[in-house]
Amino acid sequence: MSDPRRLRLRDLLSGPRIIIAPGAYDALSARLIEQAGFDVVYMTGSGAANSLLGEPDLGLTTMTEMASQAARICAATTLPVVADADTGYGGPLNVRRTVQEYERAGVAGLHIEDQVFPKRCGHFEGKQVIPVEEMVGKIRAALEARTDPNLVIIARSDAAAVEGLDSALARGRAYEAAGADALFIEAPRAVDELRAIGRSFKVPLLANMVEGGATPLQPAAELEAMGFKLVLHAGALLRTAALAMQQTLDYLRSTGSMIGIEDRLITFAERNRVTDLDGRQKWADRFTADPAMT
Repeated sequence: MSDPRRLRLRDLLSGPRIIIAPGAYDALSARLIEQAGFDVVYMTGSGAANSLLGEPDLGLTTMTEMASQAARICAATTLPVVADADTGYGGPLNVRRTVQEYERAGVAGLHIEDQVFPKRCGHFEGKQVIPVEEMVGKIRAALEARTDPNLVIIARSDAAAVEGLDSALARGRAYEAAGADALFIEAPRAVDELRAIGRSFKVPLLANMVEGGATPLQPAAELEAMGFKLVLHAGALLRTAALAMQQTLDYLRSTGSMIGIEDRLITFAERNRVTDLDGRQKWADRFTADPAMT
């Protein structure tokens, strides 16, 4: 039986409107995304590296670390989760295991990219890409490895920054022909490049809006008009949280107290609401022995 969240993702990708997917780097951020009313959660690979390891996105996270993080995120939300699967972590056999582990984790979709391993964040300099034929083999392996045919396999190309947009478009056509369910051409550098991507393919397209990154920020409505179906804001939540933590730590170090900035914190009660403390306690109380019965 197909996971209903995968069916939901496919319905959204075939629907009339663009979908905004904020990036979750952990289970709490995934829960907040759902509570804010979004339709899809994106598990950011860069955010996972930053939060799990305190390291930059340079291919340091392992497949098992990423699959475990995906499982925690999927458990924390009822929304479809689209997850970063980096390069698939090796050749066709590695891709097969990656797909199997991510599928068991509960993701609705995942993307695999055509960078060499170790990979780099799509908006870092110094990227390199593998031959087209090698990536086509990875896509075919990913498609055959899934047991749920509704798991969305997304092919990502980082070639625009390495070989130019024309090469990235040619790669995208090859990946589309190989059967990829959706395409993700990473880090175009101009609005005209976004438009070229949007009119070049039949399968659903992802756009990644990275504040300060290589791609000019565009509103969702503009991306929809260009032909995109899913827009990622991969790093927005982690970077918002990191700035708030820096400011709070600076204040605490300089004053020795949190007095005066309580309004910058989520309230104690609101934190408990977000994490459903009452619901969890009520559930546990159903199994607690009544003293009168003992």
